[in-house]
Amino acid sequence: MNTSIYIAKRYLFSRKKMHAINIISGVSMLGVFIGSAALVIILSVFNGLEKVILSAYSNFTPELRIEPRQGKTFDPNTPYFNALRRDPKLVSFTEVLEEKALIRYGQTGQFIGTVMGVSDEFLKNQQLDSTIEKGSFTLKDKNNFYAVIGATVQGKLSVNIHDQLSPLEVYSPRRDASNSADPLSAFEVKYIYPSGIFNIQQDFNGLIITPIEFVRGLLNEPKNISAIYLNYKKGTNLKDMQADVVDKVGSMFTIKNRFEQNTDLYKTLNYEHWSIFMILTFVLIIAIFNIVGSLTMLVIDKQKDIAILTSLGANKRLIQGIFFFEGMMISFIGCILGIAVGLIFCVLQEQFGFIKFGDNLTIIDAFPIALKFTDFILVFLTVTGVAVIASGISARLSIKRLGEIKEEL
Repeated sequence: MNTSIYIAKRYLFSRKKMHAINIISGVSMLGVFIGSAALVIILSVFNGLEKVILSAYSNFTPELRIEPRQGKTFDPNTPYFNALRRDPKLVSFTEVLEEKALIRYGQTGQFIGTVMGVSDEFLKNQQLDSTIEKGSFTLKDKNNFYAVIGATVQGKLSVNIHDQLSPLEVYSPRRDASNSADPLSAFEVKYIYPSGIFNIQQDFNGLIITPIEFVRGLLNEPKNISAIYLNYKKGTNLKDMQADVVDKVGSMFTIKNRFEQNTDLYKTLNYEHWSIFMILTFVLIIAIFNIVGSLTMLVIDKQKDIAILTSLGANKRLIQGIFFFEGMMISFIGCILGIAVGLIFCVLQEQFGFIKFGDNLTIIDAFPIALKFTDFILVFLTVTGVAVIASGISARLSIKRLGEIKEEL
């Protein structure tokens, strides 16, 4: 065993005496332990929240979205789109027709929102029911059409989904409208009853989702659509699929993956992730630099030992190594114990969810956890990097007064 490591180990784990230095070293180790555990836990919780947010967005954000580069609509009845519809890798091929419309409900007021008509394959997403606050995600029942509205629409219009006498009134400008004394004659008006209320995020809560046939009648658009939503089976290489679609449809369409559809969301989550990491790392740096103080006191306490070792032929490198490895041991032990405890806590929270959000949330009731191996590596490397700097500073201090110590003794 290396002499420096052996002596450092003896200093750290000596059972003969318990000095204030040992207590300070223990406090330094505790600081590294708490900082490492906190980093693992908070990063895992943030990963879990990110996963929940992205999962909620994915209910209305397809893996690939095809939309025209120019104009609002296009004809989907082309040889390529008809062939794409039969692709065995697809889970769903959803035709979407959407437009802004004026929504009225009873005497409670009016709201301008987006009416989104979807084909039947939209309902293949089995997670849609998890977004529902009231009612159900029902768009068709026998020969009747229904609407599922966002929480913002419900809040603005005070919609009661159990009132079967008050439908939603949906107004859209007529394309062939002419000048008339009656302003309402310039609008196409359709009536539809709400079946459910969903709540995801502000970007989506202003939507009114209906069968595509309802929106076709509202807009007098029997053929064209606004977009195609593509969702693929698990294991499908989405980059290859996107590249293939781009290659086949040419420059007339824009094909966006989920990141490109929600660029601001992904950037915000990424910034928040690294901001949290930097804040916790700063706290960890303060904890690790306590090691400098404890090792400085150890140097003062071990002056006699240092003089004896130098008299026996120990060089400056060996003396520096003792206190360097002492600091690294304190950091490594605190780090490994912190990561282990953080991992155990995360696994227990993931399995039992004993720390709850509260009673007002319906999507999740406990703090979510998502473990990533890269986070553990990142925490370990961060602690190691800071520990090397702190231990190096302490090691240099250990030989600063080496000549004076030898003269005094």
